[in-house]
Amino acid sequence: MARLPRFVIPGQPQHVIVRGNNREPIFYGEEDYRFYLEKLEQACEKHQCDLHAYVLMTNHVHLLMTPRTEDGISKSLQMLGRYYVQYFNHTYQRTGTLWEGRYKATLIDSERYLLTCYRYIELNPVRAEDMVDHPSEYPWSSYRHNAVGEPDPLVVPHPEYIKLGKTPEERQSAYRALFKARIAEKTLTEIRESTNKAWVLGSSHFKDEIERKLKRPVSPRLRGGDRKSESYRKG
Repeated sequence: MARLPRFVIPGQPQHVIVRGNNREPIFYGEEDYRFYLEKLEQACEKHQCDLHAYVLMTNHVHLLMTPRTEDGISKSLQMLGRYYVQYFNHTYQRTGTLWEGRYKATLIDSERYLLTCYRYIELNPVRAEDMVDHPSEYPWSSYRHNAVGEPDPLVVPHPEYIKLGKTPEERQSAYRALFKARIAEKTLTEIRESTNKAWVLGSSHFKDEIERKLKRPVSPRLRGGDRKSESYRKG
């Protein structure tokens, strides 16, 4: 069966995950991370994608990006992947694939979930065992830029981030405050499942709007029911 195209709406952000094949490492040394970020910046610029948040983990990558064209994300990741595989295979004298199939992605309800996805992405090193205690300690993410203003040419602030304050200092302070609260386990599960299964992440109203616009189901249908009920029999 042919795969359905991903949900893409220019101007609507997406949470993207790219994994190494068989969960194997895709980064070993500092130069690997730097090369990946360099090519990520070039790919986003060429294919018109705004990158709002990111984290490079040992064997996978999380990106929060808004495409300005229908195929902006797919072309950016295709270009990035091609450059990085050539670099990685040459550096470590290996052959074959590096990535675990297609990238995972979910369309995001900006008002309800965007800043939560920022936090979800930048807290990955904290959730990982024995890595860091605070996102500021991890060098390969956008946290230091979004939270304290450390220069990062890759990051483009999303309008929801800009709403956090009138000045960069106010926005950074408000952003840091968001990290004082834990992300609810239910929300973590929603983000993971929506991204891994390529469903839309948002409120019921948002999902209804996207479904009408794209004329496709955007979330799994409920299964089963009370077979003895009148409503079930009529359905």
